Amino acid sequence: MIGIVNYGAGNIFSLTSALERQGLKYGMVNTEADLDKYTHIIIPGVGHAAAAMKKLEQTGLVAPIKALKKPVLGICVGMQLLTDHSEEGDAKLTGIFPLNTRLFDKKLGIKIPHMGWNNIEHKNNPLFDGVANGTQFYFVHSYFIEYNPIFDIATANYGEPFSAAIQRDNFYGVQFHPEKSGNAGEQILKNFSNLKQ
Repeated sequence: MIGIVNYGAGNIFSLTSALERQGLKYGMVNTEADLDKYTHIIIPGVGHAAAAMKKLEQTGLVAPIKALKKPVLGICVGMQLLTDHSEEGDAKLTGIFPLNTRLFDKKLGIKIPHMGWNNIEHKNNPLFDGVANGTQFYFVHSYFIEYNPIFDIATANYGEPFSAAIQRDNFYGVQFHPEKSGNAGEQILKNFSNLKQ
Protein backbone atom coordinates (compact mmCIF):
# COMPACT_ATOMS: atom_id res chain seq x y z
CA MET A 1 0.00 0.00 0.00
CA ILE A 2 1.19 3.51 -0.84
CA GLY A 3 1.74 6.14 1.82
CA ILE A 4 1.49 9.79 0.72
CA VAL A 5 3.58 12.23 2.76
CA ASN A 6 1.02 14.81 3.88
CA TYR A 7 3.13 17.88 4.62
CA GLY A 8 0.92 20.60 3.16
CA ALA A 9 2.82 21.18 -0.08
CA GLY A 10 1.27 18.68 -2.47
CA ASN A 11 -1.68 18.47 -4.82
CA ILE A 12 -2.96 15.36 -3.10
CA PHE A 13 -6.44 15.29 -4.67
CA SER A 14 -5.15 14.77 -8.23
CA LEU A 15 -2.73 12.12 -7.02
CA THR A 16 -5.27 10.17 -4.99
CA SER A 17 -7.74 10.29 -7.91
CA ALA A 18 -5.11 8.77 -10.21
CA LEU A 19 -4.29 6.07 -7.65
CA GLU A 20 -7.99 5.26 -7.30
CA ARG A 21 -8.37 4.92 -11.07
CA GLN A 22 -5.60 2.31 -10.97
CA GLY A 23 -7.16 0.53 -8.00
CA LEU A 24 -4.10 1.31 -5.86
CA LYS A 25 -4.68 1.52 -2.13
CA TYR A 26 -3.16 4.44 -0.24
CA GLY A 27 -3.14 6.32 3.03
CA MET A 28 -1.58 9.45 4.50
CA VAL A 29 1.78 9.77 6.25
CA ASN A 30 1.59 12.43 8.96
CA THR A 31 4.09 11.07 11.49
CA GLU A 32 7.22 8.92 11.54
CA ALA A 33 5.19 5.98 12.84
CA ASP A 34 2.95 6.19 9.77
CA LEU A 35 5.91 5.35 7.51
CA ASP A 36 5.87 1.78 8.84
CA LYS A 37 2.29 1.23 7.66
CA TYR A 38 3.12 1.37 3.95
CA THR A 39 5.29 -0.55 1.48
CA HIS A 40 5.82 2.42 -0.84
CA ILE A 41 6.06 6.15 -0.11
CA ILE A 42 5.19 9.12 -2.37
CA ILE A 43 6.33 12.69 -1.68
CA PRO A 44 4.11 15.02 -3.75
CA GLY A 45 4.88 18.69 -4.19
CA VAL A 46 3.81 21.88 -5.89
CA GLY A 47 4.94 25.46 -5.42
CA HIS A 48 8.14 26.84 -3.90
CA ALA A 49 10.99 24.45 -3.04
CA ALA A 50 12.29 26.39 -0.02
CA ALA A 51 8.79 26.69 1.46
CA ALA A 52 8.10 23.01 0.79
CA MET A 53 11.35 21.99 2.48
CA LYS A 54 10.49 24.09 5.51
CA LYS A 55 7.10 22.38 5.76
CA LEU A 56 8.71 18.96 5.43
CA GLU A 57 11.22 19.82 8.17
CA GLN A 58 8.38 20.90 10.46
CA THR A 59 6.87 17.42 10.26
CA GLY A 60 10.06 15.84 11.60
CA LEU A 61 10.02 13.40 8.69
CA VAL A 62 13.24 14.37 6.90
CA ALA A 63 15.60 12.02 8.77
CA PRO A 64 13.13 9.09 8.81
CA ILE A 65 12.53 9.46 5.05
CA LYS A 66 16.27 9.52 4.34
CA ALA A 67 16.64 6.28 6.32
CA LEU A 68 13.95 4.42 4.36
CA LYS A 69 14.85 1.25 2.48
CA LYS A 70 11.46 0.88 0.79
CA PRO A 71 10.66 2.51 -2.59
CA VAL A 72 10.18 6.30 -2.37
CA LEU A 73 8.91 8.49 -5.22
CA GLY A 74 9.16 12.27 -5.29
CA ILE A 75 6.85 14.08 -7.73
CA CYS A 76 7.65 17.56 -9.14
CA VAL A 77 8.72 19.68 -6.13
CA GLY A 78 8.73 16.40 -4.19
CA MET A 79 11.47 15.24 -6.59
CA GLN A 80 13.38 18.49 -6.17
CA LEU A 81 13.34 18.03 -2.39
CA LEU A 82 15.42 14.88 -2.88
CA THR A 83 18.30 16.93 -4.29
CA ASP A 84 21.06 18.74 -2.42
CA HIS A 85 20.20 22.37 -3.17
CA SER A 86 17.66 24.52 -5.02
CA GLU A 87 18.23 27.93 -6.51
CA GLU A 88 14.60 28.60 -5.59
CA GLY A 89 15.00 30.38 -2.28
CA ASP A 90 18.68 29.28 -2.09
CA ALA A 91 17.42 26.26 -0.17
CA LYS A 92 19.39 23.36 1.29
CA LEU A 93 17.30 20.24 0.66
CA THR A 94 17.48 16.61 1.80
CA GLY A 95 20.67 15.76 -0.12
CA ILE A 96 19.53 12.24 -0.99
CA PHE A 97 20.78 12.95 -4.53
CA PRO A 98 24.03 14.95 -4.89
CA LEU A 99 22.37 17.11 -7.54
CA ASN A 100 21.23 20.71 -7.81
CA THR A 101 17.87 22.15 -8.78
CA ARG A 102 18.34 25.11 -11.09
CA LEU A 103 16.26 27.83 -12.73
CA PHE A 104 15.71 27.57 -16.47
CA ASP A 105 17.76 30.12 -18.39
CA LYS A 106 15.63 32.71 -20.22
CA LYS A 107 18.62 33.42 -22.43
CA LEU A 108 17.84 30.14 -24.19
CA GLY A 109 14.72 31.81 -25.63
CA ILE A 110 12.26 29.69 -23.67
CA LYS A 111 9.16 30.63 -21.70
CA ILE A 112 9.28 30.12 -17.95
CA PRO A 113 7.61 28.17 -16.46
CA HIS A 114 7.95 25.13 -18.66
CA MET A 115 4.29 24.18 -18.84
CA GLY A 116 2.59 21.56 -20.94
CA TRP A 117 3.40 18.28 -22.65
CA ASN A 118 6.95 17.21 -23.42
CA ASN A 119 8.31 13.91 -24.65
CA ILE A 120 10.88 11.99 -22.64
CA GLU A 121 13.56 9.45 -23.44
CA HIS A 122 14.00 6.82 -20.73
CA LYS A 123 16.60 4.16 -20.00
CA ASN A 124 14.39 1.07 -19.66
CA ASN A 125 14.12 1.45 -15.92
CA PRO A 126 11.35 -0.62 -14.24
CA LEU A 127 9.56 2.65 -13.42
CA PHE A 128 8.94 3.00 -17.17
CA ASP A 129 7.81 -0.56 -17.94
CA GLY A 130 5.18 -0.45 -20.68
CA VAL A 131 5.93 3.18 -21.54
CA ALA A 132 7.37 3.80 -25.01
CA ASN A 133 10.33 6.10 -25.49
CA GLY A 134 9.14 9.46 -26.82
CA THR A 135 5.94 9.34 -24.77
CA GLN A 136 4.70 12.73 -23.64
CA PHE A 137 4.17 13.70 -20.01
CA TYR A 138 2.74 16.84 -18.42
CA PHE A 139 5.17 19.30 -16.86
CA VAL A 140 4.67 22.50 -14.85
CA HIS A 141 7.93 23.87 -13.43
CA SER A 142 10.38 26.76 -13.54
CA TYR A 143 13.23 24.84 -11.89
CA PHE A 144 14.81 21.63 -13.10
CA ILE A 145 17.17 18.90 -11.93
CA GLU A 146 20.56 19.17 -13.59
CA TYR A 147 21.31 16.26 -15.89
CA ASN A 148 23.69 13.65 -14.47
CA PRO A 149 24.04 10.26 -16.25
CA ILE A 150 24.72 8.48 -12.95
CA PHE A 151 21.21 9.19 -11.63
CA ASP A 152 19.22 10.08 -14.74
CA ILE A 153 16.68 7.45 -15.83
CA ALA A 154 14.66 9.70 -18.18
CA THR A 155 15.59 12.89 -19.98
CA ALA A 156 13.55 15.75 -21.43
CA ASN A 157 14.69 18.81 -23.30
CA TYR A 158 13.53 22.38 -22.80
CA GLY A 159 16.19 24.66 -24.17
CA GLU A 160 18.68 22.25 -22.65
CA PRO A 161 18.52 18.61 -21.47
CA PHE A 162 17.30 18.02 -17.92
CA SER A 163 16.37 15.02 -15.83
CA ALA A 164 12.71 14.10 -16.18
CA ALA A 165 13.29 11.19 -13.80
CA ILE A 166 16.09 10.08 -11.48
CA GLN A 167 16.95 7.08 -9.31
CA ARG A 168 19.38 6.40 -6.51
CA ASP A 169 18.93 3.02 -4.83
CA ASN A 170 15.32 2.92 -3.54
CA PHE A 171 14.71 6.63 -4.18
CA TYR A 172 13.02 7.78 -7.39
CA GLY A 173 11.91 11.17 -8.64
CA VAL A 174 9.84 12.42 -11.58
CA GLN A 175 9.71 16.08 -12.60
CA PHE A 176 6.50 15.61 -14.59
CA HIS A 177 3.09 15.03 -13.02
CA PRO A 178 2.14 11.37 -13.58
CA GLU A 179 -1.28 12.05 -12.07
CA LYS A 180 -1.96 14.55 -14.88
CA SER A 181 -0.29 12.62 -17.71
CA GLY A 182 -3.09 10.30 -18.75
CA ASN A 183 -2.58 6.58 -19.23
CA ALA A 184 1.20 6.79 -19.40
CA GLY A 185 1.37 8.69 -16.12
CA GLU A 186 -0.91 6.23 -14.40
CA GLN A 187 1.29 3.41 -15.71
CA ILE A 188 4.22 5.07 -13.92
CA LEU A 189 2.25 5.06 -10.65
CA LYS A 190 1.29 1.41 -11.16
CA ASN A 191 4.91 0.49 -11.93
CA PHE A 192 6.05 2.30 -8.80
CA SER A 193 3.56 0.35 -6.70
CA ASN A 194 5.05 -2.88 -8.11
CA LEU A 195 8.70 -2.04 -7.32
CA LYS A 196 10.22 -4.57 -4.96
CA GLN A 197 11.68 -3.53 -1.62
